[in-house]
Amino acid sequence: MTGGWKRMTLNIGIIGTGWFGMMHAAKLAQMEGVKVAAFAATSQEKANAAAARHEGARGYASVVDMLDDRKLDAVYICLPPFAHGDIELALIERGIPFLVEKPIGIGMETPNAIVEAVKRKGLITSVGYHFRYMQSTDRAKALLEERKLGMAIGYWMGGMPGVSWWRSMEGSGGQFVEQTTHIVDLLRYTAGEVHEVYAAYGDRIMKEQAEGVTVPDVGTVTLKLASGAVASINNTCAIPAGDRSGLHLYTDKGVLELTGQGLVDIEAGKRTEYGNRMDPYEEENKAFLHAVRTGDASLIRSTYEDAWLTHRVTAAANESARTGLPISLEG
Repeated sequence: MTGGWKRMTLNIGIIGTGWFGMMHAAKLAQMEGVKVAAFAATSQEKANAAAARHEGARGYASVVDMLDDRKLDAVYICLPPFAHGDIELALIERGIPFLVEKPIGIGMETPNAIVEAVKRKGLITSVGYHFRYMQSTDRAKALLEERKLGMAIGYWMGGMPGVSWWRSMEGSGGQFVEQTTHIVDLLRYTAGEVHEVYAAYGDRIMKEQAEGVTVPDVGTVTLKLASGAVASINNTCAIPAGDRSGLHLYTDKGVLELTGQGLVDIEAGKRTEYGNRMDPYEEENKAFLHAVRTGDASLIRSTYEDAWLTHRVTAAANESARTGLPISLEG
């Protein structure tokens, strides 16, 4: 690879101008050899407002218009769960690598079509499971190589986001798909694949406090892992205070408590804490853009194909809660 190629400026498009889209744009703008060149939004006004923050960027009310007008090296997709499908397929057809924020859909139909298209094209992709890029996650994985996992307990406890699409199952897929997917992905990444899912959800509080709520506001999911270990992941979007999220891994040496803030390793008579000194979003961006520049995708920790396996678990939990039956994911 020539030095000139390594120094080339990458032109990046951003689809979606909400918090994630603007966060990624701000971080990308600080990277050497990266130019945020285009924004696509649900209106020209929103797209223009986003583009005005970045010199030389243009705004578009149509993704197709953006792709026709600008030569982009990669695209970031930062959209609600219900909006996925046509955009990814258009990027795949044009051979444009993309990083898509989780979750990758609601049910399985759209992700199934996308993952098959990605495989056929051999396209570079990344999915925004940024917890994988935390130093504390690296440390937990290293410690688990020396210990035997018995079980895990995960949790995502908080309130309901204010956007209307989130409170609808048709818009978000519910909390386990939209938020708690991060914990499912951490479980897979640290402890291995899930072979069976059994879920129970409830509607306890939020349907009486807000209009149009069709998502369950409490849930607990039991998971059997390929290793023989078991896990329970719980969530609620109904509490006004005390929000927290994380994954506790119970081993023959003690417990590893993994959160967004770091890792606590508790052994008999000993407690060791590991913090995160690097921004996982920045590490995620570096890995993806390195792949776009060089073709070497080895630093990407969550490709679309891998994220499809996480999404399959969350979709199975929704199906189990609906039917009252365990769902097998073997095979």
